[in-house]
Amino acid sequence: MNLLITGGAGFIGSHVVRLFVNNYPNYHIYNLDLLTYAGNLENLKDVENKPNYTFIQGDISNEGFINGLFEKHKFERIIHLAAESHVDRSINDPLAFVKTNIMGTVILLNAFKMLWKDNFTDKLFYHISTDEVYGSLGDSGFFTEDTSYDPNSPYSASKAGSDHFVRAYGETYGLPYIITNCSNNYGPNQFPEKLIPLFINNIIHNKPLPVYGDGNYTRDWLFVIDHARAIDIAFHEGKLGETYNIGGFNEWKNIDLVKLLCAQMDIELQRGKGTSEKLITYVKDRPGHDLRYAIDSSKIKNELGWTPSLTFEEGLEKTIRWYLDNEEWLNNVTSGDYQNYYQKQYN
Repeated sequence: MNLLITGGAGFIGSHVVRLFVNNYPNYHIYNLDLLTYAGNLENLKDVENKPNYTFIQGDISNEGFINGLFEKHKFERIIHLAAESHVDRSINDPLAFVKTNIMGTVILLNAFKMLWKDNFTDKLFYHISTDEVYGSLGDSGFFTEDTSYDPNSPYSASKAGSDHFVRAYGETYGLPYIITNCSNNYGPNQFPEKLIPLFINNIIHNKPLPVYGDGNYTRDWLFVIDHARAIDIAFHEGKLGETYNIGGFNEWKNIDLVKLLCAQMDIELQRGKGTSEKLITYVKDRPGHDLRYAIDSSKIKNELGWTPSLTFEEGLEKTIRWYLDNEEWLNNVTSGDYQNYYQKQYN
């Protein structure tokens, strides 16, 4: 089987590619990634020479390129992870998110439809999405697969649009699909614009830890390797035309998470208790900031048997250890472009 994974050099994608390449030698994994700032082939050094793996650099929003690729390789299944994914960047440049997340997804759907329109048997378009499409929760309740969409940022709006197009192609053309919506991922190989690796890097270098607003925004956190396991299970055992929410079964207020991270970093760096916490700096809130996300993963747990393997505390400890053991990787990705963005966004 020829399996296309888009965005496979990014944070989540690299873990998914690695899992499929290593566990399914009878699949040929094609990893399509544009290699923007967040795509990094260093994430895949351990599989780059495997006989069932091929990397292709390219843009999912380039229709001619994508159509040619599908015609050449006859991809039977797709795991679509390629996306612009950082909310702050979407506020500064929403059109980039429309281009990649909506247009890119529709171009992939079109190519897949045209290739297999007469025979969708054993085919699958697996679309990875986010809990942010559901909007914001109050102090209670959870997002379920039946929660109405209510996106509040250009990023979440673009992902909501792509979700709707996948379902529309399923209803209109009979295209076989599965959608999963996940909560905040964390773990090894994450680009340091996201909260946890950003703060790990800043603590290492004694830089301020910029916390939006009062720090009471609440998120559910999912260890990336557990997410890759869930994708594996949904890909092989999920029901066509279904949506599955994937969450870590835990919620943290941002400020509580940051304080836990500071405490663990002080231990790892052998600094005095409370040293890192002094770096916390409250900054102006971002527009359209959702108060709380909390995801109900009962469906994938009850129907497919998936549950997280780690508590958040265990996962955070593993994540910190990985970044401290891989400072060369961290230094390589904190390029001048990233530093310029960081200064613009948080100062």
